[in-house]
Amino acid sequence: MRTMWLAGIGIAMLLLTGCASVEEKTMKNGSCASGQSEKLFKKVVSKKVECRYLLYLPKGYEEKGKKWPVIMFLHGAGERGDNLELVKKHGPPKMIGQGREFPFIVVSPQCPNDVWWTEQTEVLTALLDEIESKYRVDTDRVYLTGLSMGGFGTWGLACRYPGRFAAIAPICGGGERYLGNRLKDVPVWAFHGAKDKVVPVKRTEEMVEAVKKAGGDAKMTVYPEAEHDSWTATYDNQELYDWFLSHRISERKK
Repeated sequence: MRTMWLAGIGIAMLLLTGCASVEEKTMKNGSCASGQSEKLFKKVVSKKVECRYLLYLPKGYEEKGKKWPVIMFLHGAGERGDNLELVKKHGPPKMIGQGREFPFIVVSPQCPNDVWWTEQTEVLTALLDEIESKYRVDTDRVYLTGLSMGGFGTWGLACRYPGRFAAIAPICGGGERYLGNRLKDVPVWAFHGAKDKVVPVKRTEEMVEAVKKAGGDAKMTVYPEAEHDSWTATYDNQELYDWFLSHRISERKK
């Protein structure tokens, strides 16, 4: 009897060892049995991100205790690279270079060559985190705008992180219509040239309609005679900046 009992223990241990071996092989090589089974994957992934950018601090920034609104500006495809002078070609960076003063902190990152802003959402959000941690930022008033490739980037970044921006102004860009409902709480003012042959005006019309269909606050300005350059007139228009400042995240409808 004792011999049979010991033999039973031995068999059980062999079975357990075999199961452990099978489990170990399964962990290393995947399931060793055919059929479908439930699995759980967990892994901590760390990633280093970086980008070059221009930073503008408004006149009076030295005043203690005051927080400032932020505009993040995304340039077009022609300004990609590692030369920040290119970023000054259009938009707020160009105007600042010409002596224009803004009541905003202006952040103008540069996209690397052969990369698109829509692929840089992690970089852009990490940059905003950095700016908000190092400077006196009013996080209730963070605005996003961009032209052409930057217009696509504006739509894309705002759709991914709608709670981050108080308002957005994409220019001659476009996005994914099925994501328009994500912007139902984000005020949108989009711009496009009616004669744009690079990015058809339909791309902006579709996004604006998608946001409006979702119950959002979206409007569009079309320049009847403008081609792809619909940004010069837009950024020269003081109404845009007044419109930005009229919106706060905390004032959105609950």
